[in-house]
Amino acid sequence: MAAAGSDRLARIRKTLQEHGQEHLLAHWDTLNDEQRGALLADIEQVNFSALTQLVERNVRRQEPFPLPHDIQPVPFYPAQPGIDLVGKYADAIKRGTSLIRQNKVCGFTVAGGQGTRLGFDGPKGAFPISPVKNKPLFQLFAEYIRGTNRRYGSDLTWYIMTSPQNDAQTKAFFAENGYFGMDPKRVRFFQQGVMPAFSPEGKILLDQKHRIAFSPDGHGGSLLALRNSGALAEMAEAGVEYISYWQVDNPLVKAIDPLFIGLHDLTGSQMSSKTIPKVDDLERVGNFVVGDGRTMVIEYSDLPDELAHARNEAGTRKFDAGSIGIHVLSRSFVEELTADASHFGLPWHRAIKKVPYVDASGRRVEPTSPNAVKLEAFIFDAIPLARNPLVLQTSRAEEFSPVKNATGVDSAETSRRDMNRRAAAWLDGAGYDVPRKADGEPDGLFEISSLLALDAGHLREVMLSPPTIRAGQAHYWE
Repeated sequence: MAAAGSDRLARIRKTLQEHGQEHLLAHWDTLNDEQRGALLADIEQVNFSALTQLVERNVRRQEPFPLPHDIQPVPFYPAQPGIDLVGKYADAIKRGTSLIRQNKVCGFTVAGGQGTRLGFDGPKGAFPISPVKNKPLFQLFAEYIRGTNRRYGSDLTWYIMTSPQNDAQTKAFFAENGYFGMDPKRVRFFQQGVMPAFSPEGKILLDQKHRIAFSPDGHGGSLLALRNSGALAEMAEAGVEYISYWQVDNPLVKAIDPLFIGLHDLTGSQMSSKTIPKVDDLERVGNFVVGDGRTMVIEYSDLPDELAHARNEAGTRKFDAGSIGIHVLSRSFVEELTADASHFGLPWHRAIKKVPYVDASGRRVEPTSPNAVKLEAFIFDAIPLARNPLVLQTSRAEEFSPVKNATGVDSAETSRRDMNRRAAAWLDGAGYDVPRKADGEPDGLFEISSLLALDAGHLREVMLSPPTIRAGQAHYWE
């Protein structure tokens, strides 16, 4: 055993010397056996085969975002089909429904974040949000999947990507809540990958003498995590062909959408995305465009001002397709992108952040200004690599109201308001008048569980007797 440990240390020391990272063992002699084991395990998580090029391109220097020479608005399928698309949408819904019934689809939620910015101590998915029952985000998604299974006779699996920081808490939260009625075998957890933080000179930082300063590798890293966790192989064995992807902070998401899935399949798309019209020229969302002939997303911070403010002849916004982090990906496409982890297909994005670190003397430093480079991959960077990428427009009121901030825009307050508005609109659409205040807002609180209805049309089918609705009161249907 001692010889094996010595060989392991020698191999790691050699690797570190080859890549200029031998400082990671600078405090070796001060560590106990447990700490030494933890440090070696951390070092073995680092992909050194890709490190040199990564440091040179993304850490020591920052290459500007390579704007395409020709940037045009993206074509998309409209939220409401014209006469020319009615038949295609009907075929897509039929096809999507068939794929769901055959369990060819799975859900995938990126849920590595904490609720810190919301003033909440715990995983963001555990944050209570619904207007009447105060259900947490995870429960809303679980009930949507259960409602889908009930409607279509399916038995879908839900994959949830946690982070090293919230993995244990997330699993405990599901166990404490009985998996919100789902079969535990159909709820699969795996952890997000991490990347080391670097000094501007390209040196990996130590968080403690025996631990590397790691940070999550971004939602684009979720694709690598799918492979590394074994989830992709599990999907293939189960016959899952399509992955319905959403982020944990959006309680309005249509987690499993037959139209979206069906269009993806019928058009031979490898990656499909939903879009909404922007609220203003400079809304802080990515912009779907066609750049040099390829569908892609340009971040709001990278889109030139003259394009952000550009208008069509009719006076409408020219670049109006906002990205909202809702996708369908073909499993085979994710397999292609992640086939060689040392040459991951997505680019890394550089951010300068404050990162505590251990200096050469062994003292832990709490920086007062940004001192380190963090690297993240973004899921939307896979779009230009996909065959036949498809963009489907949807309604903000129906499908997008994220919980990102404690107050103001995209806060718990605005998200609850939008959930309330949507439930009231569904009731109005079903022919049941909702009392309104003078400003047009619903007079009362309204919540419709996905266990009852998945959308307005479904509600009209299942709510056969008029509900009792009283102004100023809370109403819940399940």
